[in-house]
Amino acid sequence: MSIFRRMFKVAQSNAHAAVDQLEDPIKMTEQGIRDLKKNLQAAMVSLAQVKSLAIRLQKETDDHKKRAADYERKAMLLLRRAEAGEMAAAEAERLATSALEKKDDSVKQGARVGADYETQRRMSDQLQAKVEDLKRQIAKYENELITLRARARTASSMRKINQQLAGADASGTVAMLEKMKHRVQEEESLAEAYDQLADVGGTIDDDIDRALAGPSPSAGADSLAELKKKMGIAAT
Repeated sequence: MSIFRRMFKVAQSNAHAAVDQLEDPIKMTEQGIRDLKKNLQAAMVSLAQVKSLAIRLQKETDDHKKRAADYERKAMLLLRRAEAGEMAAAEAERLATSALEKKDDSVKQGARVGADYETQRRMSDQLQAKVEDLKRQIAKYENELITLRARARTASSMRKINQQLAGADASGTVAMLEKMKHRVQEEESLAEAYDQLADVGGTIDDDIDRALAGPSPSAGADSLAELKKKMGIAAT
């Protein structure tokens, strides 16, 4: 196996390992977010119930305060009527005393309900803080899930690319190129040989005539004969 194929195999195994490591965290994060959202829904219901009870207790506290103030006002009116001679003093004092007793009872009930209201308000504030914290956790985990999914997609893409690269036979490609180069060289040599044969050319009759004609006079001999003729020397 060539060094390139070994490198591809290592990269491929690393990509597979990366994907394997990312699959479980993604599933776990998705499940965790679903669980947290269920908890958030339950917490929202509880928060609404606590707030509703706190609102009702606050209204009851206000009602008791108003009722106590009203009984005190009525007691004062009774005493004023007695003072003005509009009713017997003893009857006015008896009714005023009863009104003040009801006022005290309303004050006590208002104090008790008010204490319950304060308890529910503190619980509501604490539960509200927990709900807000749970919302922040869910948002954080959802962002982490986006990052994990992006990493998983990247690892998957790397794995596919490495698989493709690992599947490419580099040594086989080089061998094919060498074979093609030899084939081209053979074709070029053969073309050159045919070109040389074309220069020889002629038929068998041409070859026979050339053989019978004997050697042709050289260029030097022709020049010598021409010089002798010019000088008046008889040719030998």
